[in-house]
Amino acid sequence: MTATSPLAPTRQHILSEATALSATGQFADALALLAPLVGAKATPEDAEHADALNLAAMCATGVGQPARAQALWLRCIQAKPDFADAYLGLGAMLATLNQLAEAEAVYGRLAAIRPDDADVHSNRGIVLHRLGRHDAAQAAYRAALALRPDHVDANYNLGIVLHEQRRLDEAEAAYRTALAVNPQFAKANNNLGNLLRDRGRIEEAEEAYRQALLAHPQYPEALNNLGALYRALGRLREAELACRLALQIRPAYADALNNLGCVLTELKRLAEAESAYRQTLALRPAFAEAHYNLGCVLHALDKLVDAECAYRDALRLAPNRVEAANNLGCTLLAQARLPEALAAFRHALTLSADIAETHFNIGSIVKELGDPEQAEAAYRRALALRPDYGDAKFRLATLLISMGRFEEGFLLYECRYEMPGFAHHATQSMLRCPRWRGEPLAGKSLLVWQEDGLGDMLQFGRYLRLLKALGAAHVAFACMAPLHRLFADVDGVDAVLSHDEASARAGDFDCWISALSAPLYLGTTLDTIPPPLRITLAPSRVEHWRARLAVLGAGHRVGLVWKGNPKHHNDVHRSLPLLNTLAPLWSLPGVKFVSLQKGAGEDEALSFPASLPILPLGADLEDFTDTAAVISQLDLLICVDTSTAHLAASLGKPCWVLLPARDVDWRWMHGRDDSPWYPNTVRLFRRGLDEPWPAVAERVRQACAGWFGA
Repeated sequence: MTATSPLAPTRQHILSEATALSATGQFADALALLAPLVGAKATPEDAEHADALNLAAMCATGVGQPARAQALWLRCIQAKPDFADAYLGLGAMLATLNQLAEAEAVYGRLAAIRPDDADVHSNRGIVLHRLGRHDAAQAAYRAALALRPDHVDANYNLGIVLHEQRRLDEAEAAYRTALAVNPQFAKANNNLGNLLRDRGRIEEAEEAYRQALLAHPQYPEALNNLGALYRALGRLREAELACRLALQIRPAYADALNNLGCVLTELKRLAEAESAYRQTLALRPAFAEAHYNLGCVLHALDKLVDAECAYRDALRLAPNRVEAANNLGCTLLAQARLPEALAAFRHALTLSADIAETHFNIGSIVKELGDPEQAEAAYRRALALRPDYGDAKFRLATLLISMGRFEEGFLLYECRYEMPGFAHHATQSMLRCPRWRGEPLAGKSLLVWQEDGLGDMLQFGRYLRLLKALGAAHVAFACMAPLHRLFADVDGVDAVLSHDEASARAGDFDCWISALSAPLYLGTTLDTIPPPLRITLAPSRVEHWRARLAVLGAGHRVGLVWKGNPKHHNDVHRSLPLLNTLAPLWSLPGVKFVSLQKGAGEDEALSFPASLPILPLGADLEDFTDTAAVISQLDLLICVDTSTAHLAASLGKPCWVLLPARDVDWRWMHGRDDSPWYPNTVRLFRRGLDEPWPAVAERVRQACAGWFGA
């Protein structure tokens, strides 16, 4: 008897088993089971064969064989040209593979087969959007919504397209329609938050982000967006927390790291910000915004070479980023690479001619390069673009004063009261009496307030007796302690006060004025500058210092000051590196040197080498009264731009001032080797842009040789 063979499984049975396997993710087993079916030659209108090909194609995608899947779906469509599921699967796979044009063609054919299927139109819209065909995508979404107005994805995606097209009212309506259908749609709430933020509806934006997080607490994009919103609101601690929560969920989230860097920058935690930006760029090296932000932090940390590289990387990736071009110029300017900086700023203007800061920066450079007229034009252009640009107004003011155009210059110089970064802004709020602006002073009490440095008070102290001469019954001068004894005997001063005392008593005065406002209200011009401050020396102090200097013996006595206030913004350019920079002077025969240096640099005079003998007096100078008495015993003072120069010049003592190559103070005027503020006493030695200080010292030595007839 012959054994009976088991019945061969039917195609329907194979399809059922393969479907069950694929449903549990066993795609390889399903493919093996389907092999006999898909290997067979198709016959027209064979529905089961088409189903097998479609299922095998889906399983092929499941095992990562997209080419095999595409071939199977094409065979399926060939066998059954109107098989919508095959088009749907093929279109989705092509879209996933970023073969968007092919995917769109498939969805187009599918739309013809299923014109009333809203999902088909919605999916086609997604592909069209990714192709950048926004109008066609919008039409596809609207076709889906015409069939099913409550289609969540179509409404949401339509909102995205409209948002990108800046059709914000329509976009908001689309997002809200999606959310009305599905209030837990976190992505829609997140995007709605972005839209509301862009429209300045900050409270609503915050609520939208919070709703997104209520629906999906582990949503890093919503946390990052909330962090950016808090940063814009100045709620920096909350912003930092939101960014860090986003990074806990997704540690390799470049956008959140960049945003965290921005928050840390505003918190002045610059080293941490630098680290955040560098982590961002490790994840996304082509992130132009992060390169730019890193450049800003590196510049603030004075890592100028690294900042330059960061800005150049930002411009390589985003050539039209005008802020990066401008900041590159700032970094080059800080490195004293003026021609390169000027080129960078001018390039920035080709990107946008309406950036006030760029015109301001160009003005600053061409001023340094010796072209005040072009600097003036640049500052005025900056102010035309932004009339409230305080820095440009202040720079224009000092430029005009340096050019001898006092009337407009000192008028603009009053802008310092409008600038929150200036102490003057706080002073006028603190002093409880009106600011004097040229009204009659007869019988009035006037408080004259010190501003800026000690040198300013020595230079502009000349106006005290003029203010008194206007009929003021009482003139009090508020100044720093080192000036108190000196000004106690100055004509026109009835009282010398400390700042604390003057602040407390301000309400007792009729009015107050800052010393540097006097030239404006007294109508000073270049030709009517009042004589310098008259300083009265106490005979006992003069005699005391005459005895001290007697140890020098016979010869010409020259005082030296080679460093200024180390806290001055331009000290790196104003002060000499070391006392021995002036070594050429010691070759002059019969000249004896006296150090009036106090504070920074004083130790150099105390430990001078035998080749540079100098009498160190700085430690014994109690205040300017002592310094004035010493200067009265000298033949000449040679110094950098510091208060001692004004003291010597006010005493009528010859004073030679060594001026820096960069950022020369406006009081020394432009292009002069003398000073109208101190006629016949001050001689200026201006350092050239590329001239080393020893070369300046050699010029001074030669001048001394002629001065003393050596």
